Amino acid sequence: MNHTWTYNMSFGAPTDPVEPRTGLSRNGHTVVAIFLGFILFFGFLNNLTVLILFSKFKTLRNPVNMLLLNISISDMLVCILGTTLSFVSNIHGKWIGGEYGCRWYGFVNSCFGIVSLISLAVLSYERYSTLTLCNKRRADYRKALLAVGGSWIYSLIWTVPPLIGWSSYGIEGAGTSCSVRWSSESAKSTSYIICLFIFCLVVPVMVMIYCYGRLLYAVKQVGKIHKNAARKREYHVLFMVITTVICYLICWIPYGVIALLATFGKPGVVTPVASTIPSILAKSSTVCNPIIYILMNKQFYKCFLLLFHCQPHSSIDGEPTSHSKVTVIQLNQKMDCGNVCNNEPRPKTDNKMTSFLRLEPRLEPASKNTPPMS
Repeated sequence: MNHTWTYNMSFGAPTDPVEPRTGLSRNGHTVVAIFLGFILFFGFLNNLTVLILFSKFKTLRNPVNMLLLNISISDMLVCILGTTLSFVSNIHGKWIGGEYGCRWYGFVNSCFGIVSLISLAVLSYERYSTLTLCNKRRADYRKALLAVGGSWIYSLIWTVPPLIGWSSYGIEGAGTSCSVRWSSESAKSTSYIICLFIFCLVVPVMVMIYCYGRLLYAVKQVGKIHKNAARKREYHVLFMVITTVICYLICWIPYGVIALLATFGKPGVVTPVASTIPSILAKSSTVCNPIIYILMNKQFYKCFLLLFHCQPHSSIDGEPTSHSKVTVIQLNQKMDCGNVCNNEPRPKTDNKMTSFLRLEPRLEPASKNTPPMS
């Protein structure tokens, strides 16, 4: 058997892959299986609902929502190809996929997870630029498709190397799931783990914090000028920012910290329980993402109510599925008199911050009673 087939985050000598891991008791594996079953069911259900909404309502098919669709697809694939196998392995109390199954599991979970992380970072920039920069109203599907394709290419760049010699994939934690071999002491593995941590966790976190921080600052500045019009939006953005960042950090930072401890800490510093909990938290992002990024979106929520007949059609008679006034802010940039986005009059404000209101492009329904459905 290949000598690289060892337990990730191990405490002693390599063991046979079919030998049960002694780190968790039978009851411990049962508890983990219950949590994974919950994540599998609701992660699949939530993301399936998102895909159904996209297929039914044409109003949702715009460039920005392409990123949301990409997140849901990657999360759905994690549930189907990753969480399912880990769930069954915990029921049996050991890894059941064999060596090649472990490599496949580690690769697909890392790939889909990074796609989701990068898409969330790109989405934060898109939200920031939409509200704070002067953009064209024309739907730019090319840009959206480039962002989606770029997230997959970026992910493959960082997940293919372990398959060809730069580090490797192996069993982790309690012996019922696989990932990058964090405990390897070789220079190749250590360099890969450092790069993976920086470019696939730290960089996305920094982008999100910067973009959402600037977005919140921009909305607060508008609130000083248009107090009545912007106050409600300010609270909504504040809630969205706090929820997004906190959930992102809870799901992914513990896993990153445990991985670094397993890589640079003393042998045995990471127990099976300590490595299992962060892994479960990371998988729980497949449940949280659809709720935070999609079902909290007013446009998606209205379509969700219509899909399950929870909202009378008359409530949106003659109105688009989602329309609202969006505050567009030009920060720290002087603008020529009259040369304002969308050719609107320039308000009397200082040179460092110019704000004005415009109507968001309306998403007209197919009829007066319902949003367009395919």
